[in-house]
Amino acid sequence: MSAEAPAGALPRTTPARGRLYLVPAPLDFGTHSPTPLDQTLPTATLQTAARLTHWICENAKSARAYLKRVNEHHALAAPLQAQAIQELPRAVHKKGDHRPDAPHGFDARPLLAPALQGHDMGLLSEAGMPAVADPGSSVVRAAHGLGVEVVPLVGPVSLLLALAASGLNGQNFAFVGYLPQDSEARAPRIRELETLALKTGQTQLFIETPYRNTALLDALLATLRKDTRLALASGLTLPQARLRSATVQDWRQRREAETHEVLELPTVFAIGL
Repeated sequence: MSAEAPAGALPRTTPARGRLYLVPAPLDFGTHSPTPLDQTLPTATLQTAARLTHWICENAKSARAYLKRVNEHHALAAPLQAQAIQELPRAVHKKGDHRPDAPHGFDARPLLAPALQGHDMGLLSEAGMPAVADPGSSVVRAAHGLGVEVVPLVGPVSLLLALAASGLNGQNFAFVGYLPQDSEARAPRIRELETLALKTGQTQLFIETPYRNTALLDALLATLRKDTRLALASGLTLPQARLRSATVQDWRQRREAETHEVLELPTVFAIGL
């Protein structure tokens, strides 16, 4: 026989799980001319960000700066000091969620405890969409495992904006992260990606820390074939944004036209047919 609850006792209930919202951030992180949020993020995204009070992020200081900007358009549900902000471990947001030396990946389940208690949560990177060319996939994976609904919000994704503006193959593409910094390792990697792009038609996308953009562009122009197409998208969504797609031969002839100021901006590189 099953035990019955005492007369008058309230039934035990499990709190409904909150949702995990993937909250995009503007692409102006680290630049000197921030873009008004309402020019790059839709109202619905800003409203959702304003009502959340529990966050997982790369950097708490950057997250608070973002929320301060949100508050200029939509009042926050809780003051900045009262926002519950958790940072991803440094090893995760510096080396990525999927490290080969950690076969089981980072266990992000403890970070989602508020969602299991019924609180909606936001996942935030410093720029663009979290978990795309940024850390956060371990949190999303953990949310799925815990039965927490994942809701991606609309906002800028630099890789897709760059791809769309490149004129390269948008039906078959790959993002390969960062290329080696060492010149002896970088040149073979560039040739490997070029061979793949030319044989399969697959566009190859990659990024670099802004202060190394010039060195990477010089390496690309020194290594790639003259008929390979190279596209750069710098400062996307910013007033000084610059997008250019041309053959390597044309790039070599017009290299001086690319100003140092433009190359100091966050840039997406792409090569292909």
